[in-house]
Amino acid sequence: MRLARGASEGDVGALKAWLERERKLEGLRSSGELEIQERAGTEEGRGPGSPMGAGLDIVLVLIGAVAPKLFDEVYEQVKSGVRAWRENRRSVESGEPPEVEVTPEGDGR
Repeated sequence: MRLARGASEGDVGALKAWLERERKLEGLRSSGELEIQERAGTEEGRGPGSPMGAGLDIVLVLIGAVAPKLFDEVYEQVKSGVRAWRENRRSVESGEPPEVEVTPEGDGR
């Protein structure tokens, strides 16, 4: 997933921490089936400190053979978690939270 429109490194870290505490995702992380990582952005011409944002993506990696149903459940949980994080951020910080693009890549289907 990619944060845009003025996202700071703090926003990236906060969203990652929020997702790590989501019940379903936390269970998968505890069992070693899911990793949540921060990586340098892959969008061409965008790097750390660029005016378009922090230049970081949050990547969720499902480990092992994954049934399409589990992939879909994780995808929906992530979208739900992002919506909840954005609502929470609105209540604790001034200004609009950054937009977050949640896109499945390389899902193996």
